[in-house]
Amino acid sequence: MTRIHGNSRGKSQSMKPSTMKSDWVKVTPEEIGKLIVEMNKEGLNASQIGTKLRDEYAVSSIKAVTGKKMKEFMEENGVKQEIPEDLESLVKRAVSLQNHLKSNKGDRKNVRSLELLEAKVHRLSKYYKKNDIIPKKWKYKSVVAQLA
Repeated sequence: MTRIHGNSRGKSQSMKPSTMKSDWVKVTPEEIGKLIVEMNKEGLNASQIGTKLRDEYAVSSIKAVTGKKMKEFMEENGVKQEIPEDLESLVKRAVSLQNHLKSNKGDRKNVRSLELLEAKVHRLSKYYKKNDIIPKKWKYKSVVAQLA
């Protein structure tokens, strides 16, 4: 898949191996579930938890070991995000760019960058609305995003 806003064209033939079962994983599925809940209580988001499990516990794929996705573990334990993590990070980046542009009004490169970033936010929010992941009335507004 290619990148939308950029010159690079993505990773060629990047795909997960056909068998994700690994012999070196010493952690049981129950322990992985407990670790996910503990790390979430510490304030880590899903991508940070996955990176920590990969680096410290040698768990390459949570789904391959447990049969469940991380989102399922979090929902079982009462953790539900209002906005998906990727959309939230895009909104945070847009807010930081807007703050930068307030003090640097002549920065044309970042004006364009903000336009592209907001286009991504709108595209992603349209997808999430279509799949009932966020409310249909949710709308990205730059002023509201700065307050959050």
